Amino acid sequence: MAKYVLGIDIGTTSIKVVLLDINSKTVTDSFSLPTKAYIVSDETHAKEQDSVQIITTLNECIASLPIDKLQNVSRIGVSGQMHGVVFWKAQTGCNWSGGDSRHLFSPRDTSHLITWQDGRCNSDFLSTLPNPDSHLSIATGFGCATIFWYMKYRPGFLSNFMVAGTIHDYVVSMLCGLESCVMTGQNAASWGYFNTATNQWNIDILKDAGFPVHLLPECVPSGCMAGQTCCEWHGVPASTPVGAALGDFQCSVYSSMTDRTEAVLNISTSAQLTYAMPLDFTPPNIPDPTSSISYFPYFDGSYLAVAASLNGGNVMATLVGMLSGWMNELEVEVSDSSLYEKLIRCALGVDSSDLRVSPTILGERHDPLSLGQVSNIHPSNLSLGHMTRAVCHGVLDNITSMMHPVFLLEAGVQRIKGSGSALSRNAVLRQEAERVFPLPVEYGQDVDSAVGVAIVFHDRIDILRHVY
Repeated sequence: MAKYVLGIDIGTTSIKVVLLDINSKTVTDSFSLPTKAYIVSDETHAKEQDSVQIITTLNECIASLPIDKLQNVSRIGVSGQMHGVVFWKAQTGCNWSGGDSRHLFSPRDTSHLITWQDGRCNSDFLSTLPNPDSHLSIATGFGCATIFWYMKYRPGFLSNFMVAGTIHDYVVSMLCGLESCVMTGQNAASWGYFNTATNQWNIDILKDAGFPVHLLPECVPSGCMAGQTCCEWHGVPASTPVGAALGDFQCSVYSSMTDRTEAVLNISTSAQLTYAMPLDFTPPNIPDPTSSISYFPYFDGSYLAVAASLNGGNVMATLVGMLSGWMNELEVEVSDSSLYEKLIRCALGVDSSDLRVSPTILGERHDPLSLGQVSNIHPSNLSLGHMTRAVCHGVLDNITSMMHPVFLLEAGVQRIKGSGSALSRNAVLRQEAERVFPLPVEYGQDVDSAVGVAIVFHDRIDILRHVY
């Protein structure tokens, strides 16, 4: 009987689940749904998602996989959107329900997810926070920065909860019935105030600032197990090993990068360009908040050099939303998906455009005050094809301005691996990627975070450190 790894990715806008055959190391089944979880907040610049809706979508995705294969899942890997934070009460974070063959859990005493896109921690607020003992700067949308914001402006909110983590940490905790939260260094680094060299939080710095350190999860190595399923879940047997949650970016890279001479361009909601640093690389002791390149922890003490842009597929989504809003005002009905496809077709009919779009509508972490711009406008380049082509060119131009292709050549990179939902969906983005890099750009099948996290726990089963 075949055995499978269940891979789960809880992304910013969608959830994807896959089954990876352990013997052939191939994906046999996959399913994805949009979460549609964003909510309107009373707070200016807040970006929150409904945790209940996220888990409802997760349950729908898992239930869509063949139950006979779910019953033969031998381990589970979970990845998800980094930086964000969700709070819950120990022991009452969820309710389990269901019949003999399909149990599921739903959130109970759980907050909304405050996402990585949250903009409440502006530059003035961040300047009041203590300096981290880390090579990574603190930024708005980072878990620890968000908790500092709640300390100052809504301290009563924090008193309602005893546990915190990313949304994928929450899923792992509920699956395993954990009273506390375990977090890998990949996710801890994305929260800020975490030293990747020692694999420890900046406890003394945070305590001195009055930070509620009891909310900090226990840190474990990336790639280890967090526990076992506390009961049957959609057919997955009880006592199935569950990996500690990993970063979606690292898992996407893991599914794509097969050689250290490869760089990975990932464009989903946001965009990243990355390559592997030498195995003996040590990041600087002091963060440089003005640098566009960061060093993210990967596996086994290694690092990735990353240009992590806040502006990726979400820029195209904003263009679609703007046009859809205008059409609604004109009382013309068209679905966003149809509009997106039409824009791509129009842009494919325009080989190039002298219209210039700077797509940094969300700013960048190293330049939070930057805004988007449209320039070089004239009557001949105002078509939808020119606009869409210029937006896609701008996304690639922006990410390569953060990490110039010369850096890749100097690092010995010989090819670019493309991944991410926006890149796979958008032929114009792929064309622009192939033009901007002086290296071949390749696109593989099954290169995404859900597949990546499944492969991680396929490859590492013999060296996993169990913490349960």
